Amino acid sequence: MKKIYRHLTFQVLVAIALGVLVGYAYPAVGVALKPVGDTFINLIKMVIAPIVFLTIVLGIGSMGNLRKVGRVGGKALLYFEIVTTFALFIGLVVSNLVRPGEGVDVSRIRGGDISRYKQGAQEMDWVAFFTHIVPSNVVGAFAEGDILQVLLFSILFGVAVTRMGPAGTSLLGTLEKLSKVFFNILGIVMKLAPLGAFGGMAYSIGKFGLDTLVPLGKLMLTVYTTMFLFIFVVLNGIARYYGFSLWKYLKFIKEEILIVLGTSSSEAALPAIMQKLERFGCSRPVVGLVIPAGYSFNLDGTTIYLVMATVFLAQVFGVELTLAQELTVVGILMVTSKGAAGVTGSGFIVLASTLSALRVVPVEGLALLLGVDRFMSEARAITNLIGNGVATIVIAKIEKEFDPVKHELALHGPPEYLEEVATEG
Repeated sequence: MKKIYRHLTFQVLVAIALGVLVGYAYPAVGVALKPVGDTFINLIKMVIAPIVFLTIVLGIGSMGNLRKVGRVGGKALLYFEIVTTFALFIGLVVSNLVRPGEGVDVSRIRGGDISRYKQGAQEMDWVAFFTHIVPSNVVGAFAEGDILQVLLFSILFGVAVTRMGPAGTSLLGTLEKLSKVFFNILGIVMKLAPLGAFGGMAYSIGKFGLDTLVPLGKLMLTVYTTMFLFIFVVLNGIARYYGFSLWKYLKFIKEEILIVLGTSSSEAALPAIMQKLERFGCSRPVVGLVIPAGYSFNLDGTTIYLVMATVFLAQVFGVELTLAQELTVVGILMVTSKGAAGVTGSGFIVLASTLSALRVVPVEGLALLLGVDRFMSEARAITNLIGNGVATIVIAKIEKEFDPVKHELALHGPPEYLEEVATEG
């Protein structure tokens, strides 16, 4: 049995706790540790584009049936739209019931500069966004780590290789070996996860301080509670309907959840979660198509936060939103929450564009959220990660691309499962 201190889960938990202590006791040191967390995330980003490309190409190549590729993609997008819309309404209902913005003393909240977010909101061009999905330079798409562009090129490449028939088999064999190399690199990088989590958490506490949480504590508690309910009521209900245990899945990806908690970045777990979902029983083609698309179009945690932040600011400024205005917010966010995917500071840019379109809540109110936003980004990122995993398993189940034997082996390990099979036989 592996000693507890050698488990990645234990190491990351200790690193997060140490990061909180260092950031709180020595804020200047915590802020100075920002490069440690950033370097770890950059190491992960370094392998994201190649892993996404290889997983999709090998998945399409092994699937062979191009109609099936389109069917999987179509069902995934439909699922994303239904679940994220449901998330928006949950956020809206809870915000109206709890009313976290009522009675907030604005003078106690430390504001910040939101000029770059306002400018970003004004510059958002939806036609440009959709045309941007097609890369003008494939190398540039990989260099910049643009997941949507890499996704499109990977699908086209996989389709082209499949159309070559037997002639493409040798190329797929080479790509398979290359895929193993990149996953080995990922294995090396993941050993540094505790350092990344320590640096990221120390920076968050050191930069923003725990005292910033007090005035907006009710909002934070409401957001975290809503996301908890979304995961354990909505996603758990979906999991039960499709015949798998959410609890067992969460236990299986606990290391990835903790890494996201420490780094506040769901991208930090993207390559690892793809590998884990294959081990969990999902076929490679489904994982390759659903996960990268989900990182842009299935942002459950982000949508919940955006609608709750909008209603919160309205309550802070004493603006009573009508039902029509609240439905307008939902309608705007159904589009904008996906349109700004992958943009740095996209959450605030989307929020700024929503408030600008609504024209009843001051955009300047965003400054009230700057200090506490970092502490809510963990909840958003973890909810997005879990939601995309559940989506992948659901699509795999629908498409009969889920291997129950592989699933049992992943959960129980070879010795126990083989003993059960022998006993039943």
